[in-house]
Amino acid sequence: MRKILIVGAGQSGLQLALGLLDDGYDVTLLTLQSPADLRSGRVMSTQCLFGDALRRERRRRLAFWDSTAPGITGVAMSVADARGALDAQWTGRLREPAQSVDQRVKMAAWLEEFERRGGRTVLHGATLSDLQWFSSSYDLVVVATGKSELAGLFPVDTERTRFDAPQRTLALAYVRGMEDHHSGKVLHRTAVPGVGEVLAVPALTLTGPCHALLVEAVPGGPMDLPVPSWRRTGEVLEGVLSVMRDQAPWMHERCLDVELTDAMAEARGGYTPCVRKPVGRLPGGGAVLGMGDAIVANDPITSQGANAASACAESYRRAIVDHGTRAFDEDFMEHAFASYWRHARHVTAWSEVMLDGPPHVWEVLRAAERDQGLADRFAEAFEDPADLISWFLHPERAYAYIDALSPPRR
Repeated sequence: MRKILIVGAGQSGLQLALGLLDDGYDVTLLTLQSPADLRSGRVMSTQCLFGDALRRERRRRLAFWDSTAPGITGVAMSVADARGALDAQWTGRLREPAQSVDQRVKMAAWLEEFERRGGRTVLHGATLSDLQWFSSSYDLVVVATGKSELAGLFPVDTERTRFDAPQRTLALAYVRGMEDHHSGKVLHRTAVPGVGEVLAVPALTLTGPCHALLVEAVPGGPMDLPVPSWRRTGEVLEGVLSVMRDQAPWMHERCLDVELTDAMAEARGGYTPCVRKPVGRLPGGGAVLGMGDAIVANDPITSQGANAASACAESYRRAIVDHGTRAFDEDFMEHAFASYWRHARHVTAWSEVMLDGPPHVWEVLRAAERDQGLADRFAEAFEDPADLISWFLHPERAYAYIDALSPPRR
């Protein structure tokens, strides 16, 4: 039986670990946090899984929240004009409901399921010297976390990385008491040109159904909140609500009676979008394989982080199984990543375009108000970002697409 070590227990690492267990591999998971630590810790992110990712979880008997998590039926967009007034609004329909589950809930349950199915969990941080020792004891070591010194294992791919600093500062709060959008339970985004974005997504957290609120602020702009002191619960939420009141009042009016779902349900931060080389070389010469956001980290502006992690886990699982009994050498690692990159490159391209906000993006977002087919197609891109290549990501194609639509109503 081939032995696999996976470092990191997020969406990608845990999904790969559980998948390989089902395929008959001996899998060890190295992580710093136990299920109890996760449930009592600070909220980590907002996430929304769409069709393909949810189907993978159902096939692997991991969709534990189908009956309790709100079913998200569409993507609503509000676009502000240069004066901050509402310029356009619409809702695109999803082919099948999406779902958002707080990672504290999901990863804790998956860790417990991993052990129930026979996996081995080691609660320990991983250093380079640890990986050096592990590399001789396992057939393959996969690194699914880019934290601490492990981030330096994987060199930046300068040909695929555009940014050298965070493009947004992020402020997140999970709340109860928020009214649903007038279209129902939909992922709602407000985009303010040159300033940032506000997102509200129906979700499931430790205390039950809720909404996750995320502010994506252009650094130094009017949405950029002060760094919290963390001396008082609610500091981040107060800032998020003030941004919504000033920049997205049509969202703020849904938040008149909100409160945090729990004392740890807020976070603030930011990171630099980056693509890294997939092979990490250890001091003693061994090689490890990077996965998930350890090697492809995109800004959450397109809500694709967990979906990309799910795609990476499935792509790597297939590569490992198909490789049979051959050695997991650097050629294998490069080919495994190349298979995943065929999906991830579309997510990266989409995220970069949305961060840049060129004129054609705003033209498309405004045009969707008058054409339901366009609104639906944009919403469906959250499940299949590859579709965007043909009509959205390139200015000429986007303008041609808009010109082919029915003329504006007068």
